[in-house]
Amino acid sequence: QVQLVESGGGLVQAGGSLRLSCAASGRTFGPYAMGWFRQPPGKEREFVAAIRWSGGSTYYKDSVKGRFTISKDNAKNTVYLQMGSLKPEDTAVYYCAADRSGQSITFNYAYTANYDYWGQGTSVTVSS
Repeated sequence: QVQLVESGGGLVQAGGSLRLSCAASGRTFGPYAMGWFRQPPGKEREFVAAIRWSGGSTYYKDSVKGRFTISKDNAKNTVYLQMGSLKPEDTAVYYCAADRSGQSITFNYAYTANYDYWGQGTSVTVSS
């Protein structure tokens, strides 16, 4: 089985930057894609970014384009989310997800049900 552990969350001022990491455990990981989702207080979980494990094609929520960058290190089984120009509305618990079935590629990178492994989340708070 696969375990995902997020890290790097914290408190940051508006306009600042933060880097999140998601480390996967397992002898042979090899997902089809990895994604970042977030859940603001009192709201539903939403898609932020995704990356294909092979090839590295990336996809982003419109509101974070130009500010956030998703990347990966295949050898370390790790995916990153570099967040810049942070805004108070970016405040949320951020979750890492892995698609090991190929469903996110076949259907939709932004749909939570297309990912079958999830981390416990890391909290990000952006102050104004």
